[in-house]
Amino acid sequence: MSAEWVTEWGADLAPEWALGPDGQDSGGGDGDAAFDNSAHVPDAQEIIAALVEDSAAFRTALGARAQLGIAYGDHPREALDLFVPDGTPQGLMIFIHGGYWQMRARSDWSALAQGALERGLAVAMPSYPLAPEVSVPRITQSVAQAVVCAADRVPGPIYLCGHSAGGHLAARMACADGPLPEPVALRLRRVTSISGLHDLRPFLRAAKMNKVLRLDTSTAAAESPALRPKRPDLSVGICVGAEERPELIRQSQLLARSWDCAGELRILPELNHFSIVDGLRRTKSPLLGHILAGQDCDMTSNMR
Repeated sequence: MSAEWVTEWGADLAPEWALGPDGQDSGGGDGDAAFDNSAHVPDAQEIIAALVEDSAAFRTALGARAQLGIAYGDHPREALDLFVPDGTPQGLMIFIHGGYWQMRARSDWSALAQGALERGLAVAMPSYPLAPEVSVPRITQSVAQAVVCAADRVPGPIYLCGHSAGGHLAARMACADGPLPEPVALRLRRVTSISGLHDLRPFLRAAKMNKVLRLDTSTAAAESPALRPKRPDLSVGICVGAEERPELIRQSQLLARSWDCAGELRILPELNHFSIVDGLRRTKSPLLGHILAGQDCDMTSNMR
């Protein structure tokens, strides 16, 4: 891979961990450490545990408005939860969870549907098969099936978003050669990547992670949204926390550059990789506002 980082993205967006002190490609670097979000956030496990607990209570409180375990494929993890608002939905938000394509499940994140529900949208949250059982391309196809299933159940515009690896998967749906059938793709009002991963080639240097993901040079490039054109005229949003690892911020910046949408990049102050998604619970948070057709709101409300 040598000097491709500087050649493609310029020295300002080449991954710092792969560069030597002279700013040239070092041919090395600790790729695993660059993506280790848990080590970067001291209370990461407490944040996740609290969200899992809140999500269980959220599903219980919704009662019949929480339609759980809707199968969209044959794999046991190919199922989604659909949360519906009071009254007729004004559209559909789909949230794709993260976990580096190898962990977590839809039930961990249910509470994040609150803000969109209060704004009159239905919210779908799919699980999907995980690595190493399946490949990243297979996960991409599975998520496309989930989007189709949710779209069949709720009419109107679709706001698609995802966090971390889910941001990658959401962005793949926005690619010009993405896997969504055209009638569903045309319903996409906006696609937003939250702290997403958009160039997968650095994972080739993350030995521990790639032992699970099993990416090779060809697959990493093919599955990288930043290396593929987006669908023409599709509105996209990109959000990342200002307190995230430099590699995660870089991944958002390079998608903004590649897709020529720098004006749609939001680096949200005081937020890290795990706290950023809490804004989805708030009807007037900058995160949810940006997802819903770029309707930015009070930049301080994410922390309320």
